[in-house]
Amino acid sequence: MLDLALFAFLFAALALGFRRPWLWVPAYLYIDILSPQKIGWSLTASIPVSLIAFVLAFAGWLLADPKVGSRFTWRQGALLFLLVYCAWTTAYADFPENAAEKWAWVWKALVFAIFLPLTLTTRLRIEGTALVMVLTAAAIVISGGMKTLGGGGGYGGLRLFVDDNTGLYESSTLSTAAVAIIPLAVWLARHGTVFRPDWRVKLFAAGLILACLLIPIGTEARTGLLCIGALAVLMLRDVKRRFVYLGLAGALATLAVPFLPASYTERMATISGHDGDESASTRVAVWRWTLDYAAEHPLGGGFDAYRGNSFTYRLPKRTGEGNNVSVTYEEVTDHARAYHSSVFEMLGEQGWPGLIVWLIFQAGGLWQMERLRRRARRKVGKGAPLPWDASLASALQAAQVVFLVGALFQGIAYQPFFLMIFGLQIGLYSWCRRRDSEQAAPRRRVAPASPAGAAAMP
Repeated sequence: MLDLALFAFLFAALALGFRRPWLWVPAYLYIDILSPQKIGWSLTASIPVSLIAFVLAFAGWLLADPKVGSRFTWRQGALLFLLVYCAWTTAYADFPENAAEKWAWVWKALVFAIFLPLTLTTRLRIEGTALVMVLTAAAIVISGGMKTLGGGGGYGGLRLFVDDNTGLYESSTLSTAAVAIIPLAVWLARHGTVFRPDWRVKLFAAGLILACLLIPIGTEARTGLLCIGALAVLMLRDVKRRFVYLGLAGALATLAVPFLPASYTERMATISGHDGDESASTRVAVWRWTLDYAAEHPLGGGFDAYRGNSFTYRLPKRTGEGNNVSVTYEEVTDHARAYHSSVFEMLGEQGWPGLIVWLIFQAGGLWQMERLRRRARRKVGKGAPLPWDASLASALQAAQVVFLVGALFQGIAYQPFFLMIFGLQIGLYSWCRRRDSEQAAPRRRVAPASPAGAAAMP
C-alpha cells in the first residue's frame, strides 16, 4: 500500500509539470532528497524516477520556460570549473572503479546546482524551492525525532525510512542538515506566502525545530552538537534581547541534560580531546596523511584517493576504575580511512586547485548573503524587521555556516542537499541584483511633441 501511495504521488507530481513545467524542478528536489525509490519496493523501485525528473526539469526549462531574468553568475562558473576538473581527475584517478562510482552521482549534483539558479526568476519560485526542500527534509527529520523520543536512537541505531547510510540518511549528514534547515523553517513561518503564517504554520514550525534538535541526540553525532552551538551563536545577531536569549538558552541546556541518554553524554564528552578516542585519532592521522599526499600530488588523486592511505598511531587504553586506573599505549595500524572532512576531501581528491576554488565559492556565498543583509539593514534601520529577501539571505547564510561547521568533520563537499542550498543562494542574489538594477534604471522621459502650427523660436 505504501509503495502504491508513493507511486501515485510521484506520478501526480510529474503530471502537474505538463501544465506548469517548472514544477518538475521541485519534483526532482523531492526525489533526490527523500529517495522514494529506496522506500518503495515494487513500482517506485523499478522505475528510474530520479533520472526521469532530472531530464524533465531540464527539458521543461529549455522548451517552455520564458527564461526572463535567468543569469549565469561567477559562482555557477566556479561549480562548472569543479565539474570539469572532477571529470579530469576521475579519468586519472588512483582508484578508477571507486572514482567512477562516486562520479556517477557527483556530476548530477553539480549540474543541478548550476542549473537550479537559472529557474529561480520569481519570488514564488524561490519560496517554493525553499519550501519543498524544508518539507522533504522534514519528513526524514520528524520521523527520526519521533523515534528519538520513543527511545529508538543511538549511534548508528536510529532507523529511518530506509536502512541506508548514504545521502541524508547518514547520521552525521542528517544531523547537519537538520540543524541547517532550522533558520529556513523560521523564515517560512514568518514570511511564507504559499502557506500564510498563522498559528498552524507557526505550531508546525515549532514542532519541526524540536525534531531538528532531537536528531543530533538520536543519532549521537558529535558534529550535530557543534552545529547547534554554531547556530545558537549566529542567532545572536538578530535577537533583540541578547542577555535574555543567552539566559534562556543556558537554562534550557541545563534542564535538558538530565533527560539525555547516558550513551549520548558519554559520546559528547569525547569532543574535548582526540587522544582517547579511536575515531577522532584516526581522523587526525588521515588529515596528516592527506597533507603529505597533497605535497606529492598537488593536483589531487581523484575520488576516493584516501583508499591508498596507511598509517600507525598510538592509542591510550585505560583499565581499572576510580583511582586505580592504569593507562597503556598500544600501536594501531589502519588502512583506507575516509577523510572525515570536506576540506581534506577536496585537497586529497582535487588537489590544491579544487580546494582553492571550493573555498572561494564558499566565501562568495557568505559575502553575498551578508551584503543583502547589510543593504536591507541600512534601509530599514536598526531594530526593524528585515524584508523577506534579506531575511531569507540571513537564513541561507546561517544554513551555510552550519554546513561549514559540519563539513570540517565530514566528507560532504558534494552533498546534493547542501548544493541545492547554494543554488538557492545564487538564485536569490541574482534575483535581488536584477530587481535593484531595474529600480535604479533611469526612466526615459519622452519630450512632448510641439503643437501643430506653433511659431518657430527665433
